[in-house]
This record gives sequence, C-alpha cells and structure tokens, in this order.
Amino acid sequence: MAKRQPLGADHEALLRRLDRLTGLLDDRYVIPGLGVRVGLDPLIGLVPVFGDLLTGGVSIYILLQAHRFGLPRHVQARMLANIGLDVVIGSIPVVGDLFDVAFKSNRRNIRLLQKQLARRARKR
Repeated sequence: MAKRQPLGADHEALLRRLDRLTGLLDDRYVIPGLGVRVGLDPLIGLVPVFGDLLTGGVSIYILLQAHRFGLPRHVQARMLANIGLDVVIGSIPVVGDLFDVAFKSNRRNIRLLQKQLARRARKR
C-alpha cells in the first residue's frame, strides 16, 4: 500500500495541475450551437484506436498521481475501470467518439481523487 502523504503546498499545486490537465482532456472547448463541452480526449480519439490509446496513457498519469497520494486500492481500481471503459468503448468508431464526449473519464477520476482527499482531511 502506498504511503499516505499529507497535503502540502506542492500537493495542492499538483492537484491544480491535474485539474487543468483534466479540463484540457475532457471539457476545454464548447461545441458552438450545442453548448456541449469537449476536450482533447474525444478529438484525439477520432484517430481510430491510436487516439484512444494515447489519451488513455495520459489518463494513466492521473491514476499514478492518485497512487502517489495513497488513495485506497478500491478507488484506484474504480479509476482504472473508468480509463479502461473509456479506451475500449472509445475505440469503437462513431459510437466511441460520442461516448467520449459524454463519459468524461478523467473528470470522473479527478472527482474521485478530490473526494478521497477531502475525506482524509476531515478525519484529521
């Protein structure tokens, strides 16, 4: 099990960077006329299979940071399941691209990370 680290200024800075990365991947741009937010994940995912593998690799970086924060294994497993679902279903032409726009696995994972860190802070 990873050692739990207290949240210091460097950890807060890392959380902000992860949140910015998540925004870039999942909801940076607005589709004109629809008001739907998309990021680079569904756009890069338009490149069959390779695009989803590439963005899945970036998503794994967020999971690795969650591991460094010492999140419980069951939360890390849920994060990995979100990434796996995004990569597998996202690899399906057209359907996968629509799924990427709606599912936003990175946003889900950053919320799981933030929720666990808030829960840990309340216990102190």
